Amino acid sequence: MIEFPNLGKQAPEKNMKRKMRLLWAVLPTLVGIANAQLGDKTFVVWVAPANLTQRGGSVLTIDNQHSHFDGIIFGEIAPARWMAGSDNLKRTERQQSPWPVEIAGPDAMVQVAIAYRGKEITLYRDGKEYARYPIQRPEAFDEKSLVILGPRHVHNRDFFAGAIDDARIYDRALTGEQIRALKPNTMSEIKPWAWWTFDDAACTDRMGRFVDTRLIDGAYVKDGQLHLDGKQAAFAAAQAVHGLDSICPPPLPRSIAEQPKLPDDIEIVRRFRNHLLADPYRPTYHFAIPEDYAGPFDPNGAIFWRGQYHLFHIYQENRMNCFGHISSVDLVHWRQHPTPLYPTDKSIDRGISSGNCFINKKGEATMLFHGVNAGNCIATSMDDNLDHWTKLSSNPIVPNPLGKEPYASWDPCGWVEGNTYYAIFGGNPGHGKPASTFKATELDGWKYVGPFLHHEMPGVATNEDTSCPDFFKLGGKRVLICIAHNRGNRYYVGDWKNEQFVPEIHERMSWVDNTYFAPESLEAPDGRRILWGWIFDQRDGKTRLASGWSGEMSLPRELSLGDDNRLRQKPIRELECLRYNGQTLKDITVSAGQDVVLGKISGNTIELELEIKPQDAKQVGVKVCRSPGGEEQTLIYYDAAEKALKVDATKSSLTEGKRNVESAPFALKSREPLKLRVFVDRSVVEVFANERQAVVRRIYPSRPDSLGVSVFANGGAVKVRQVKSWQMAPSNAY
Repeated sequence: MIEFPNLGKQAPEKNMKRKMRLLWAVLPTLVGIANAQLGDKTFVVWVAPANLTQRGGSVLTIDNQHSHFDGIIFGEIAPARWMAGSDNLKRTERQQSPWPVEIAGPDAMVQVAIAYRGKEITLYRDGKEYARYPIQRPEAFDEKSLVILGPRHVHNRDFFAGAIDDARIYDRALTGEQIRALKPNTMSEIKPWAWWTFDDAACTDRMGRFVDTRLIDGAYVKDGQLHLDGKQAAFAAAQAVHGLDSICPPPLPRSIAEQPKLPDDIEIVRRFRNHLLADPYRPTYHFAIPEDYAGPFDPNGAIFWRGQYHLFHIYQENRMNCFGHISSVDLVHWRQHPTPLYPTDKSIDRGISSGNCFINKKGEATMLFHGVNAGNCIATSMDDNLDHWTKLSSNPIVPNPLGKEPYASWDPCGWVEGNTYYAIFGGNPGHGKPASTFKATELDGWKYVGPFLHHEMPGVATNEDTSCPDFFKLGGKRVLICIAHNRGNRYYVGDWKNEQFVPEIHERMSWVDNTYFAPESLEAPDGRRILWGWIFDQRDGKTRLASGWSGEMSLPRELSLGDDNRLRQKPIRELECLRYNGQTLKDITVSAGQDVVLGKISGNTIELELEIKPQDAKQVGVKVCRSPGGEEQTLIYYDAAEKALKVDATKSSLTEGKRNVESAPFALKSREPLKLRVFVDRSVVEVFANERQAVVRRIYPSRPDSLGVSVFANGGAVKVRQVKSWQMAPSNAY
């Protein structure tokens, strides 16, 4: 089964030639921009529904593969009525009861059209206006968008049943008169943007725009009509070759299925490696993806297994999520493994998404993950290196809900409690699907228990989902670290009672935005709880594409609980093996408003340890990646007035990245010194304060001399008792 889961003064002749060269240089880009967005548009189909009781399938949808779609949908809200479907009904009229009911039988073709003109949508049936209404904001679709007939959108399981004789899209809003003049299988005066008449088994787009077209899971063409069974059958089209691989994959990812082309590929790899080594923003001791752009790049499945630490992560191949795999014996230096988990043409899942790894009652490593467009799934392994996994034949263990079930089969985290398997399935309370608890005595027999949280905590908004959950024991309590997609990492501390988590504390781990994301942890052999996260890349999209890589992890940090049952966080001790060329400065007096440059200490791959007596200063801290004149600099400081640990990135770069201030709640006790550990790794800054607070930021200094370090104070003098610094050796191979 298949599912569908950004001229000087010259002589006139020379000036004209120069202008022509510039025109020819930018013309492809200008054409691309002109063709990139489909805004105003018209959908037209001639269709015969197999029955009038079906609900929610599509006869023509365009989907951008990022949760936005527009389409002609049958009966989703009101039975037997055509409607303009859209993501979360954003462009859909919900009051449809006055609209006429469809009466066409399976042998009668009816023309249905929808015109999108600015902030107005008009529906037509056989050329007569059916409905008209305003919308707040139209949606535009780029060249990566797919056309789909059958399911409502790429993440949907409702399918249309019936026959389609002609389906076309226009890149403008047609009038009622123009729509009435259209005839099936006949070219119109205004040429379609895309057009299918289903005269051949390849379902060719007669306009030549969509080059990858496929009949899926029982869809077939007969007598010039597309036939859909309402169960799984679908038709899909993409503008790029292999553009449908994300929803209808080849048997294997190409990096696995295809052999390298030797010796040519050797030189390609060597050139690319040198390109990465020269990149000024690529981290050296934060784990970074070896190649390509990974989004998402969630760490997953962290586990200590047979003497090695293993960490899995999401990456994309053929536009599908796969799991990458790395291992280490010291948590610092990591080795690549073959891709262990990926979708195939035989698997129920269409991608491998977030999950965790635990050891089951048989002693097997057990990966509980979300199978894209299938539901939550399980794979097991007894391999020493965790290179080989077997997916359960019963996958998905819990399918994606088909109706109004109170749960979502979404980002899972599983564990063993006595003789029982438990799992949290992520969710979104704002959409009526809170995080849920499931349990089982065998891996293939899971049952819904109820909501995972006994109650929500103050300060958590209804639009905050519980995704990428990581649930574990710590210091006599239970801790849930998760994300809200719009807020980043956050955590709860509480107790596990009566098969439900009873939270007592909720705190955030990212504040101004969601840069620190997708938590994943493991328990080390010595009992330490060690946590990673994905650090968002904030470079411009074109810069990322040109760099050939994007995807980096935070440093592994050790977690514990303080007397107040809040997390304590510090970098793991193993990172100290990277230190070299140490420097120590002591007893530096900094007057109010002064900025003291530490001449012996500089660099953009360094670690700093500072101990500062704040005295009466309102702000005290350190500046890193500082240019000599201060044009670029990143401020890390304690704000006594606001009781906050801050990282000010407003001047971090003259070119790339976000210019904002991260502010984390943090208060020093009376006479307590400020103890900072700061890690700078080219474009990553991580800060730990007194082991009670931690902040992560991305910075992109553009000047080669933005390497300086200084200490500063505002509102009063301070005493810097000691500054230690080290250069940090790379742990990434490149």
